[in-house]
Amino acid sequence: MKQKSPSKAYSNEEFLLSPEARPIRILAEYHEPNTRFDRFSIDDTIVVMGSARCIEAERAQSDLEKARVSGEGVKQAELQLKMSRYYEDARTLSNRLTHWSKSLPEKHRRFVICTGGGPGIMEAANRGASEAQGVNVGLSISLPFEEHENPYITRELAFRFHYFFMRKFWFLYLAKAVIFFPGGFGTLDELFEILTLVQTRKVRKHLPLVLYGSEYWNRILNFDALVEFGTIDAKDLELFKFCDTVDEAFDYLTAELITRGLSGPVGATL
Repeated sequence: MKQKSPSKAYSNEEFLLSPEARPIRILAEYHEPNTRFDRFSIDDTIVVMGSARCIEAERAQSDLEKARVSGEGVKQAELQLKMSRYYEDARTLSNRLTHWSKSLPEKHRRFVICTGGGPGIMEAANRGASEAQGVNVGLSISLPFEEHENPYITRELAFRFHYFFMRKFWFLYLAKAVIFFPGGFGTLDELFEILTLVQTRKVRKHLPLVLYGSEYWNRILNFDALVEFGTIDAKDLELFKFCDTVDEAFDYLTAELITRGLSGPVGATL
């Protein structure tokens, strides 16, 4: 009886999913995205972060009307409608930034919208970029409770990561600006990690950071108290800018990117 040939190491799924092969899996989450980014000439991104729970205004209005008819969940529906402005603003801002980036006299694709690939603010940003006929990126993460990737991501640039730290690496590696819309634990985690890297100059490139929605951010985070207690310097408050309108954010980001982003090297600097 002919003996079955042993499998090759790179096709041995049991080994590849084992703890011993973890370094290989980590490398795969670097090299495979890098190959796709090169193929599609993605050198610079504008990263949009925010809550997965925000919904579009039309749906929020419909949900509120239904809640008022049933008499149940009215308060929650009213809150959803209030927060839906951030969905619409993320959609509009990403659309305008995509039109702007497409008008630049560059051979490479520059300042491509990039999100975490999920619903809410992420969907809104990918949607706005898609409606502007621009390629856009979604860096999703495998979670036991997370919904699937939103349908507006450019199909060839939809990624799914296992390791949070590799996903964060790709967020920051190509970023030339980051916009933080209202969000929960995940958005706060990303905000403080990026602020730390910029503050400590581990990020060597110029990186404009926008906190969109000053009412939200000033209630959630008391930056002035950090200065008062001496845990950060007053100058650290210059690491980011509050914006409350699409026009304000668009004007600030495009001015920063024209002044510093276009004059800098194409591609990543960390």
